[in-house]
Formats: sequence, structure tokens, C-alpha cells
Amino acid sequence: MPINDMNSTPASRNPLESSAQSNAEKQLIARLKSCQKITSDFIEDRFQTFYKALDDRIAETIREAASNAEQRYFYDVQRHLRHNVDELLRHLVGYVGEGFVKFKKGDLNTHSVSNSSNSLSLVENDELEEDIAVSSAARRADTKYVEALWALNKRFSALIGGVPVTDANNPTSPIQFCDSMRRALAILNLELKPKLIAYEEFERHYTSDLETLLLRINDYLVGEGILPDLNFHQQSATPAQQSAPVFNTDFDPNSDPAEQVAEMAQPDPEVSIQNQANLMRAIREIQNHGSNIPADPTVAPAAGAQETAVPLQSLSNFDGDFAGLTARPITGGAAGGRPMQVFSNQQLVGALQSMQEQILNIRQASVDTIQPVNVSAVTAQLSEELSKDSEDGAVDSQDMHIIELVGMLFDYMLSDDCLPDNVKALLSYLHTPYLKVAFMDSEFFEETEHPARLLLNNLAEAGVRWVSNDGSSQYDIYDKIKATVSRVLEDFKDDVKLFAELLVEFSAFTKKVLRRQELLEKRAMEKVHGEEKLREVKIRVNTEVRNRTDGKEMPSAVLLLLLQPWSDYLAFVLLRYGDDSDQWRRAIQTVDDVIWSVAPKQNPDERARQLEIQDELLDYLESGLETIGYDQAKGKKLVDALSALQRAAITKRAVEVAPAPMRSKLEAMAAKKAGKPMQSKEKLTEEESRLVESLKMIEFGTWFEFDKGRRLKVAWYNSKTSHYMLVDQTGKKVGMKTGVELARDMLARKARVIVGSTKPFFERALENIFETMNSDTAKVRAGAS
Repeated sequence: MPINDMNSTPASRNPLESSAQSNAEKQLIARLKSCQKITSDFIEDRFQTFYKALDDRIAETIREAASNAEQRYFYDVQRHLRHNVDELLRHLVGYVGEGFVKFKKGDLNTHSVSNSSNSLSLVENDELEEDIAVSSAARRADTKYVEALWALNKRFSALIGGVPVTDANNPTSPIQFCDSMRRALAILNLELKPKLIAYEEFERHYTSDLETLLLRINDYLVGEGILPDLNFHQQSATPAQQSAPVFNTDFDPNSDPAEQVAEMAQPDPEVSIQNQANLMRAIREIQNHGSNIPADPTVAPAAGAQETAVPLQSLSNFDGDFAGLTARPITGGAAGGRPMQVFSNQQLVGALQSMQEQILNIRQASVDTIQPVNVSAVTAQLSEELSKDSEDGAVDSQDMHIIELVGMLFDYMLSDDCLPDNVKALLSYLHTPYLKVAFMDSEFFEETEHPARLLLNNLAEAGVRWVSNDGSSQYDIYDKIKATVSRVLEDFKDDVKLFAELLVEFSAFTKKVLRRQELLEKRAMEKVHGEEKLREVKIRVNTEVRNRTDGKEMPSAVLLLLLQPWSDYLAFVLLRYGDDSDQWRRAIQTVDDVIWSVAPKQNPDERARQLEIQDELLDYLESGLETIGYDQAKGKKLVDALSALQRAAITKRAVEVAPAPMRSKLEAMAAKKAGKPMQSKEKLTEEESRLVESLKMIEFGTWFEFDKGRRLKVAWYNSKTSHYMLVDQTGKKVGMKTGVELARDMLARKARVIVGSTKPFFERALENIFETMNSDTAKVRAGAS
């Protein structure tokens, strides 16, 4: 579908222009069009440089092709790109411009760069690799330009009346640019390899220089009087303010169950790149300055600080307390005032490689034999390995910070309530290789979409989803996690690309498992939805019939007819046609007609009406009973009994009414068949009522942990009957619970919401690290004062 030129001057061609209704609206549109024009100019100014670099990369790939087939393929790609270069630019400009239109309408909400899916494994892997490449480019730009983006989000928000603006709905954020490029390339129908080359050049020539555009738009809006005095350092929240709503994910078994549910009921806010960057800045600041300087993530670390190192002897006696490792100046730190020999990055990585090769091969180990790795022991072992090179050596303080962060990361993992113990033990063996990654790649802790981080997230999430605390697992997930960990231990030497390969492989595996689980859940949900709908209908029918029969004396045959087979027919009609249909109105009117027809007739007009409707009424009853397949002999007997009662009513003969015991039995049978009405009539304590109301707000997908560590998920909730459908880790339905039953289980500490399980593991770990460090720093300050 062609994209309209959103920067053309005729008003009829620009959707922004067509929505103008007032002066304020016209001013808003004019400002957005100006921002749109600045953005389009930015794209067009850099496009030729971007395209030339891309063409050169394709030419280089042709020269280095491993086969004639590959060479011919990239010749075709190069020709295809050259023939469609104008089309690529037009679509790129158009899609970015479209973001401004959606922003104006409030429809812009780009959270991810992939919206497609396919059942073929190869296509799934290609999509995943493409997503990783594009997402990583966007994340790196987000982190790099956090201040300019923050200011622009604030100004765009002020421009549209205070509606919150984040990267997801900012039309100039990196994710919008990357998503637009992905959509533009999709028009050209390229395969994965040339796309990845294009994304690398796109990042080099666009997203890596996006600050120019962000500053231009910020300057334009300042010139228009939009928050001219905005100050990033003054406006940013303190770490304590930021951590209160965002970082509180730990479960307190003694906390109020209603508070647990309330926490799950609130939408889990996507932590912005700005907050993540501030979080890492605060962690770095605490590490660099310890307790002497407050942890303010908006203040850059001081420059020119004296370089320090941790002597090897301190590491040898390491007991797990990082705060106890005292750094000393690199000059004059050794015995006799000699400068300390600081181990190089290569030496650290080499020592860790030796340690990794000594780690127990866990591929053949059973669940019971795998014990978690002791983090402090790893640090002490590192000291032993390093001492082989130099007993008087030292570890640079910045490298020590890396050791500290990775140690705290895995310490958090071993204490994470969400993870089953056997998965914790498995993943703890990644401590040494991940420490290597952190030394080899300086972006590991700063880059949100780092493949090693994503892999750890996926391994942990799979453990939470499909592994139980008793050691059992669904879909062979435990074995797959163990095989992935083993691959890292055995194959990771010096190429971090291994993590990207394992990420693609593991994600493809879990994606298929997830699809299978979702299919089981969907089928169970559809079945339960039908059962619940029938339940609602039966309750409604029983209520309608009882409202008409209660307080009126009538023969047993009439009560039996109305409370049993005719109620079934009413349920059939209500399900098929609804309560606003003529069929429903006639079926429910028949109940009134039957009751009236057996009452004694006192005057000629009533007797005349009785004779007029009798045959039609009996025929309609017979037809209804036949429709639902009611036993023909029993049906005829009931209709004949009704006919005799109607004749008696015309002649004013007395008939025997249903005895009280018989009536009570019939009504009880009908009530049991219909099911219990909404449980709100059940008498609840104040605490139970409060929790039942809180449970109504939980989202589908919320996990509960019951006695003995059994985990069940709320897959569906019927707000009318207050029934919760619970499925196990395979997606199979295991039962239904009422809100009252769930509330009472929680109050009795037999069930709890698994709080915080919706956030990625790495994100939760960083939040915990920050809070731990900040708390320790506060204690030191308090002790010093």
C-alpha cells in the first residue's frame, strides 16, 4: 500500500491538517508539522551517505563470497537495492512521518519491532535475529541520548496537553526510527543477511547520530515557548523516589494478601531506558565513591579520581563481603612502596577460562547431584589462578566493580523466590562465563538487549514457567536449560557471538513450547467459557421460572414441566437467540401461560381465551420438548397431564396441588441442576470481601503458588460468576476456583501470588543490586554520623 507524502503542502494530503478545528488545534498541528519536517529533512540529508555505505558493504560481501552462488545472490541484492533506492527512501520518510499522525491521534504505541509470526522454525529464527539486531540498535541509542530523549518526551507531553509521552509514543524516539526502517526494508523482500547489513549501516549513519535531530526539535520547541527552562538534573527523581514504585518486587510471605493482589493488579510499567540508564549510573557511582558521596543517578562520576586496585591477598581471603575489599592507590601500594602490578584484562579472562575448564561437566549430572555454585568461592579461586602469574599483583578497582556486579547478580539469582531451586543450581554455573563476558564486553551491563543478558532472561523465565520446585518439568525444559548451560561452559572461549546463537536456538525452542501451551490453554478456555456461559444461562432461567412460580400453588406435573424440561428449552433458546429475541420472549411467556391455564376460570371471557390458546400452547410445548430431545414418552405424559388440568380449570374442578415436600424436592433439584448463583450472597468477613474485590482486578496470566510449591495460573476469569479457571504449567486446566475460595486460601497462607514474575530477570536483579548497595551506603553513613 503506497504511503502518502505527509510533508506535502496541500491540506487535503496531510492528515494532520484535516483535523484542525480551532486555533489551539491549528497551532498544535503547525508545530507537529514543523517537527515532522525537521525529522524528514534529517532522514533525507543522511540517506545518500547511508545508501552509499550500504552499497559498499554489499560490494565487499560480493568480493568475499565463499561461493559462486553466494556471489550471484548478492549481485542480485545489489541490483535490487539500486533499482529501489528511491522507493526505500520514500517508505522510510513515510513511515516516520506516519508516526506523527498517529502521535496526534493518540494511536502511536511502538513497544517492539516485530509484529509478524510464522510457524516455520527457520523463519522464526530469522525474525528473532532481525529483532535482536534492530532492538539492540534502538536500545543503544536510547541509552546514549537519554537526556535529550527525556527532555523531548517532556516537551511533547506539554505540547499535547499533559498526556504522558514515552519512547513508545514519541514519534522521534530510536524505536520509531528502527521500526520504520524494518517496515521499509520489508517492502523490498530481502533475506536476513542483507537486512542485517542494512541495519548495521542504518545504526552507523542514523541512530548513532540521532542526538542531532533530538536537539534540533528540542530547540524548536523551546523557541515556541514549550518548557524553555526544563532541566534534566533538577527534574529527575532521586533514586529513592524512583525505586519506590518500580523496584519493589520481592515477596514478603507475611505481607497482606490484598496488597499482593493490588500489586499485581496495577499495570507493570515498562521501565524506560532513561530509568535503566539512571539505575546503572547510580550503581556505578556507588561503586566509584562508596559511602562518601550520595548515590544520585543524575550526577556524572567525578573526573580525575586516583586509580586504585585491590591487592590479590584481599581476594584470596574473600568472604563474600564486597564492601570489605579495600582498594589502595596503584602507586606505592605494594610492599616497600613499589607500584602494584595490576592484572590486565587478558590475564583476568585467561584465569577465568582456566577456571571454566575446571568446572564440573553437568551434562550427565542428575537433578539431585547439581549443587549451586558458591559465588565467594569463585572469587577466591580467581585469586588463586591470578597468583600463578604474580603473587603481589592486584585487580584494578574498575575490574573489581565488574566482579562485584556479576557476583551480586548471581547472589540475587540464588535468592530469587520465583526461580525453582534446581534451576537456580543450574544457572549458577554460568557465573564464571558471565564474568568473562563482562570483562570482554564493556557494554554488557549497559546494553539492555545484550544477547547474553537476553539468554539469561529466557533461561530464568523458562524455569519459572515450566519447572517445578519438586524437580519435575514440562516439555523437557529442564533438560534444554541444562544443555544450554553445558554449551556455554564447554564452547565459550572468546567469542560472545555464541550467546546470540544460543539465544536464537533456545528462543525458537521455547516459542514452540509456548505456542503448544497457548493452544492447550485456548482449547481449555473455550471449553470453560462455554460451560460458564451455560451456567450463567441456567442460573438466569432458574431465576426467571422461580420468580413466576414462587408463592403460587400448582400441581406437581406443572412444577415438574416448568422446572425441568421447559427450563432446559428456555436455556437452549437463550443461548441460541439471546434475551432480546422474539423466540425468548415467546418461550418465557409460555411459562406465564401454563401457570394461568391451570388456574380455575371464573368468567366466560377467561374460559373463551383458555379454549382459544389451549391447542396452540400444547403444540408449542410438544415442539419445544422435541427440540431439546426430551424423552418422547415422558414428554407426552407431561403434556397430557397439563391438558387434563386445563380442562379441570375450565369446569372449575378442584385439583391436587403439589405437597410441600414434593415441591421442595423439585425446586432443590432445579437449583442444583442450574448451579449456585453468584457467590456474593455468601456471608463474608470484611477481610474476605476486601480480598475478593482485589482479586477481580488481577490480570489473566497471574501465577499462584499453592501448598507444596504447586504453581497454577489464572487463564480466565468470569466476572459474572466470579469463577477463576486455573491451568498448570502445560496449559492444561486443573480446576475452577471461586473468588471466595482463592481469597480464603490466601488468607490461610495456602496460596500466594508470585509477585514480580512478569519482569525480566536481569531487570529485577539490577533493581535489587541498586537497592542493596544504596541501603548499605545509607547504613555506613548513619554509622559514621
